Amino acid sequence: MNRFFVDRDAIQGGNIEITHKEDIKHISRVLRLGPGDRLEISDSSEFEYEAEILDIVSSAITLKILDKQRFAREPGTKVTLYQGIPKQGKMEIIIQKCVELGVHAIVPVFTARTVVSEKLGFEKKSDRWNRVSAEAVKQCKRGIIPEIRKNLRFSEMIADFKEGGKYDLIIFPYEEEKERSIKDVLRGFSGVRKNIAFIIGPEGGFSEDEARAVIDAGGVSVSLGKTILRTETAGPSALAMIMYELEL
Repeated sequence: MNRFFVDRDAIQGGNIEITHKEDIKHISRVLRLGPGDRLEISDSSEFEYEAEILDIVSSAITLKILDKQRFAREPGTKVTLYQGIPKQGKMEIIIQKCVELGVHAIVPVFTARTVVSEKLGFEKKSDRWNRVSAEAVKQCKRGIIPEIRKNLRFSEMIADFKEGGKYDLIIFPYEEEKERSIKDVLRGFSGVRKNIAFIIGPEGGFSEDEARAVIDAGGVSVSLGKTILRTETAGPSALAMIMYELEL
């Protein structure tokens, strides 16, 4: 069954209205669905629905709610990835895989070793990346569309971490960390487990000054294993480890 997302105010009483033009076109022209056909609908916040199409017009699709449940596939822990911006199309791979694995949000970060220029149309890239997130969600049928947030400079990320109470744990996978594994940190974490951040560098990793700044801002340096992972591998790998320890 195909899944679509609406805002909460699109749900009134026992009905749901889809008004997004692209969704109307996709449902009516691509999927060729009509009255009597069923869809899965998420309110992008808390609940998911099974609903039956009642009517389709050019401006809206009206559905009748058949069933309502709290999200079944959303992790209880909200994990935010701060990703050093990689070159070429690697960011899209990172987004796809991390969305499938349960990431709550992704923040692109410009670091000292980021090769990509800030001047290369990042508003358009941001729009594209959010579409990639939305498509990945439809495939894995999660309850929310993880947001790809506005890109930050490294100093802005550090300020984010220093903002009190934002995260219960900040994990910093770092190739120079030889003693403490991510398993050690996660198994010793006795917090509420609501909000976790983790930071992955670009292709060249982090400079020593950057690593020191992350740790000074509360980041806990960890090892992901004996080998050094590519940036497009490190993020999904670390996220999978976090979800295994705290969710399964």
